[in-house]
Amino acid sequence: MIWNLGSINADNFYYVDHLPAAGETLAAERFQQGLGGKGANMSVAAARGAAHVVHIGAVGRDGKWAVDRLLEYGVITDHIAVVPEPTGHANINIDGDGENNIVLYPGANHAVTDKMIGAALSEAGPGDFLLMQNETTGQEFAVKTARTLGLRVAYAAAPFSAEAVRAVMDQIDLLILNAVEANQLQRALGLDIGDLPIDEIIITLGSDGCKWVSNKGKTTQDFAAYSVNVVDTTGAGDTFTGYLVAGLDRGLSMSDAIDLAMKAGALMVRREGTADVIPDLKEIQDHDFS
Repeated sequence: MIWNLGSINADNFYYVDHLPAAGETLAAERFQQGLGGKGANMSVAAARGAAHVVHIGAVGRDGKWAVDRLLEYGVITDHIAVVPEPTGHANINIDGDGENNIVLYPGANHAVTDKMIGAALSEAGPGDFLLMQNETTGQEFAVKTARTLGLRVAYAAAPFSAEAVRAVMDQIDLLILNAVEANQLQRALGLDIGDLPIDEIIITLGSDGCKWVSNKGKTTQDFAAYSVNVVDTTGAGDTFTGYLVAGLDRGLSMSDAIDLAMKAGALMVRREGTADVIPDLKEIQDHDFS
């Protein structure tokens, strides 16, 4: 079982000729809205990766549609609270090469309380996963509670904050971050990735694949990316993380879970959108990646 303390957003997509510069007013060529937020994306990805996923989070009174959508995609929604703050949202600009920039409004995601988290995790058991990101409140309380209950902890350090990582790094089992975030973390802490007190670290490298640093096993392994035509990179990292943790939760080895996650990410970047277009396990199994 995966208990995902994560954000839920309305994603507003603006398709533009190029990403706007400071002070520039730019007309969008197209607009689309869908379910998103790093937390929601990861819950959907993990559920589509055949894991049982409970989402811990909050929406505003305007967010019933998002809860219904998560439920439709196989996510357990019993621990999503309705709060007075509006549902979080993201304004996403996407250019013709599939690159993006994003402005987030946290809204209800920052109204998650320790009481909500505790009520959810009281139902968890040893060996389950706690999955976290940085788009909600309550990470420190959640990780301490999870460790007390014997859960494994996976932490996707985005949006990146070195201080947020520092606060929990001695209590997590798996850290997932991209190359830029890894460099920022090393500079902030004055430590190499291999010297962090974390058993397993995955560094995603975009079109260059990813790197698995096992401080527990004292090994490093590189994984080449699958070659695809990129349409939209939004949500690809979240899809990778959700599938990775789902694979581990289902008993796959780390290398097999990484390979599955990379295949999911490769299919994801061929599509426009976020949670609503994350591929399911059968799609991945049926696709020829050769």
